[in-house]
Amino acid sequence: MNEAICEYYLNEIIYQKINDYMMLENEQGEIEEIKEELEDSYSNDDLYNINSWGADLSFRELISMYEEEELLKPELQRKYVWDKSEASRFVESILLGLPVPSIFLANTKDEKKLIIDGYQRIMTVFDYVSGVWTKDGKIFKLSNTEKINERWRGKAFGELEKADQRRIRSTTIHAIVFEQRSPADNDTSLYQVFERINTGGRALMPQEIRNCVNQGHFNDLLFDLNKNQYWRILFGKEVEDSRMRDMEFILRFLALDTEFIHSTEASTISLKKYLNEFMGNENSQSHETIINRRDKFNFVMDFIHMHIGENAFYNIVSGEEFKIRKRFYPTIFDAICPAVSIAYQRLGNEIPKDNLEIKRIAMLKDPDFRKYTSEGTMQLAHIHGRIDKALNYLFGIKYEE
Repeated sequence: MNEAICEYYLNEIIYQKINDYMMLENEQGEIEEIKEELEDSYSNDDLYNINSWGADLSFRELISMYEEEELLKPELQRKYVWDKSEASRFVESILLGLPVPSIFLANTKDEKKLIIDGYQRIMTVFDYVSGVWTKDGKIFKLSNTEKINERWRGKAFGELEKADQRRIRSTTIHAIVFEQRSPADNDTSLYQVFERINTGGRALMPQEIRNCVNQGHFNDLLFDLNKNQYWRILFGKEVEDSRMRDMEFILRFLALDTEFIHSTEASTISLKKYLNEFMGNENSQSHETIINRRDKFNFVMDFIHMHIGENAFYNIVSGEEFKIRKRFYPTIFDAICPAVSIAYQRLGNEIPKDNLEIKRIAMLKDPDFRKYTSEGTMQLAHIHGRIDKALNYLFGIKYEE
């Protein structure tokens, strides 16, 4: 039996052993947390480049701005979340002449205003005045309960007295407006403002904030790529993540597979800051860039699904080489994805496709790879190191040429 045939049968035995004895933990769709990245935060001089001022806007003005698409809702707030009781109480507060909490807006590059905080309040009044409640598509009537003053209980806007209608339209709400003076090519300082002052009921995840601040073609692309059927399988969740962590990983892959990461002389990066700048850069909105990133992502997901398999981004349990922990590992993901992209750029259709899962298991047992994916994960030497290991084990080439 020649050497090639022996190697083939050996690989088949190993692969069968992995499949026969592999124990998958019941953590479908979970994401491994990396402490260093959870603590990643920054503050820089971009915040000095923010102007802010106060303005009193009537609900009549806000409604008109929203109808004319001058007032923009954040991407993450696609759904109206207040229930009828909350909405009714807010409208009643206006009718009673009670103070209305301030809202926060940000000027965009095209002279529109993005709602940073206050979307539920604005949409409540918009829906009530327009007559239809966004949440159920029915006529918006105030709650017919004792919680609402009997003068307005159970009434739609059109059923109010004219004076009450005018009161709602004329009520002013104080808006604090932010505007970024520089840098001109991204909105990184607005990200920091949003992160610090958003007063919603839950702390926003970084990608949720990016999708508020960086609206445009690239933002739309991330939503589209997140539906890729192979990505959903590889990520481990059929349903899109409500906190947009899956979208952040798509952004992360595209941002790490760049000439900047390959050639920068920096010793470490703030991943959060780098992703903010990458997403906000004007080049990210260009038609050519969008096409290239779409093609790259779709090819890489298709290749990994077909030639490595569903466990591509999972790790092995230390000391138990045939036991795979079914939990998404970010640093394994951002080693393998750039490696596939780079290998295809260099090798084209000659890119190796055989036994890649067996080679991946061998890589996961490499002590250096384990260090690069668990320690100092934002050090450039470790980012380069884990991509290099993936290129070497899977495709027999080096990151540096």
